[in-house]
Amino acid sequence: MVEVREWSRSDTARFLRVPSSGDDKYSRGVVALRTGSALYPGAAVLGVEAAWRAGAGFVRYVGEGRAADAVIARRPETVVGADTGRTRIDTWVIGSGTDPSARSDDESAALRQILAGSARVVVDAGALDLATGSAAPFVVTPHAGEFARLRAQLRLAPSDDTQRAQAAADVAARLGGTVLLKGARTLVADVDGRVIEISAGTGWLATAGSGDVLGGVLGALLAANPHAPLAEAAAAAAWLHGYAGRLAADAAGAGERRGPGHPIVAMDVAEALPSAIADLLA
Repeated sequence: MVEVREWSRSDTARFLRVPSSGDDKYSRGVVALRTGSALYPGAAVLGVEAAWRAGAGFVRYVGEGRAADAVIARRPETVVGADTGRTRIDTWVIGSGTDPSARSDDESAALRQILAGSARVVVDAGALDLATGSAAPFVVTPHAGEFARLRAQLRLAPSDDTQRAQAAADVAARLGGTVLLKGARTLVADVDGRVIEISAGTGWLATAGSGDVLGGVLGALLAANPHAPLAEAAAAAAWLHGYAGRLAADAAGAGERRGPGHPIVAMDVAEALPSAIADLLA
């Protein structure tokens, strides 16, 4: 049995830093996203929005077409283009809003090049199948269905909810990277078998696009904390995402005590991130 550590509000606050007079847009962290598609352009928009709202100093979006147009229309601060990912980057976010069955050979080659680099990589959705053998430090972010497929790809036996922590640790060890298993109680497992549990969220976060927002938050916090253990920075991002969801749903606030909340959409969570960060820093 693996030992599971519960992640807390105070743990998360350690990964949030107020910019000083010596900071610039680069020192605050550069996030690049290669996400979204013609079918799911919103995934790109949500991830970019969340990266900015979670405190990134510089956000690049690598892509073309509907997704790129939607990103620049929503967030004109973003550097957008097919070749914008060739300069300084601290953290990549890849795969959100994409389908591996529709991926071109050129796109696969570009994603493999990212995974062969030195920058940290958040691997989501349509890029999960490429994580095996990655040279870059990475965190995969599957939901339950994707996790089951990932275990099958790794030739691991199916697992059930009573074995989630051990199952996440097994996949991390087999992949050689960090696993963030999304759910009502999110788990983060590292290659050494340590598992962190995060339960800061709300059931209202079970909404389309919430995972795309989480990808952007992960990108921002990993970029801002380049020397921190990857699993801990990922746990902080998951806690912050959950707390922003509670604020957006009006299920948290002063004293952390409110009613059951109300329905939200993913963009509400991204827009609640600055308030969540201000609350933690206070």
